[in-house]
Amino acid sequence: MKTFLILMTLFTTAEVLAAKTYTEEEFIKKVNQEVKSKVDSIKNKSVSDLTKELLDKEEKLKLRELELQKRQDSLRVTEDDIAKRYADLSERQRNFIGCVDKNEDESKARIGQLVEMVSNMKPQKAAEVLSVQDSDIAVKILQMIDAKKASKIFNFMEKDISAKLQKQYLLMKK
Repeated sequence: MKTFLILMTLFTTAEVLAAKTYTEEEFIKKVNQEVKSKVDSIKNKSVSDLTKELLDKEEKLKLRELELQKRQDSLRVTEDDIAKRYADLSERQRNFIGCVDKNEDESKARIGQLVEMVSNMKPQKAAEVLSVQDSDIAVKILQMIDAKKASKIFNFMEKDISAKLQKQYLLMKK
């Protein structure tokens, strides 16, 4: 076994001696050459792949840009449409409110005319007219008449109609 160990040691020593020894400069130069050859092979291999990848990405970016431009144009059209619809809705709203205001003004004017007519009537005749009138309108008229005249009109009405109108008159919101 001793001879075997000695033989192994001799072979190992012979391999170390047979291997070429490099100076530090030669070692650095050899390492740089190996690195350069590896980088060059990678460059040559990758440049075409990289170029293809860049062209693909550039094409995708152009397509995305066109898509975004179309979307932006669509949004502008939609914004213009919404602005037109809003203006139309605002105009309709003004017209509607104007009609409502006009109807209220006309209603107040008609009630004012009725108040003037009822005020000029004798209490008994006014009671007959207001008894057959819609209760809401009758209460509005009675509200605008002088209190003394209204009390005389209530006295000439039938009791159930008078009570109903007086109750509505008291609960009326001003």
